[in-house]
Amino acid sequence: MRLKVGDLVVYPAHGVGRVENIENQPVNGVDSSLVILRILDNSLRITIPIRNLVEIGLRPLITQEEVKSVYDRLKSPPVLMEASNWNRRHRHYLDKLKTGAIVDVCDVIRELMTMRGAKELSFGERKLLDTARSLLIKEVSMVTRREEDTVGQELDSFFPPPKAAAQ
Repeated sequence: MRLKVGDLVVYPAHGVGRVENIENQPVNGVDSSLVILRILDNSLRITIPIRNLVEIGLRPLITQEEVKSVYDRLKSPPVLMEASNWNRRHRHYLDKLKTGAIVDVCDVIRELMTMRGAKELSFGERKLLDTARSLLIKEVSMVTRREEDTVGQELDSFFPPPKAAAQ
């Protein structure tokens, strides 16, 4: 992955960030090329060795053309985990978010939103759903140049209302 200052990228579980700088610094006595990244949502500053970019899952934003396939994946039937407890599901979803892959983020959203339509989610699952939604909404809104609220409403329209609201 070739990066330059100003590029927008996705850092797994943190979201969209801008490359602020690319510099050489000694790390453990060895000169290392580093990328300085600023997460847009919270101004978190992250320093990443260039040699680790692929390993940690840093990726470019999806393209406008890929937004349709993201929406298609969200609308496809979920593969819900077999009757496992909420803790096991939570770890499974957390592991998916840590990959940074857009398909994994979509899967977490699709599964949790579908489950939310049938039963109340645990606190941890609600928090993961909020994180995954936020990550996807931010990226899609940046790519399509639309307001986050609009993208969020569009995403929500793919799924049944929450169980508590359906009563």
